[in-house]
Amino acid sequence: MEKLSQSQEDYLEEIYIQVLKNGFAKVTDIAGALEVKKASVTSALNQLCARGLINYSPYAAVTMTDNGKKLAKQILKKHKILKELFSEILKLDNADKIACEVEHLISDKNLDKINVFISEYKK
Repeated sequence: MEKLSQSQEDYLEEIYIQVLKNGFAKVTDIAGALEVKKASVTSALNQLCARGLINYSPYAAVTMTDNGKKLAKQILKKHKILKELFSEILKLDNADKIACEVEHLISDKNLDKINVFISEYKK
């Protein structure tokens, strides 16, 4: 599968967070959380649905496919690890925002190294 864009990853991550909380996601809630227009959400949902990552039809609740959940978990894991590094260890301002930007750029190999560093640092 072709790599998702940063924007698509953000949408998938937010959908996953909402699905974990509510069992589904709604266009209005996604738009509010990501601070974008509903039309932008609809466009992204159509793209993610075409890739087989979510189940979406207009005016219906959004759910995730197994592939979508798997990918969203990986994205969320990256975000959490990076946020921990930036907020708890480096004490950076805007740690969540920085983590969101970096999660799209970092390789799994480098993320594993950061995770090992965090574990060692906590000891």
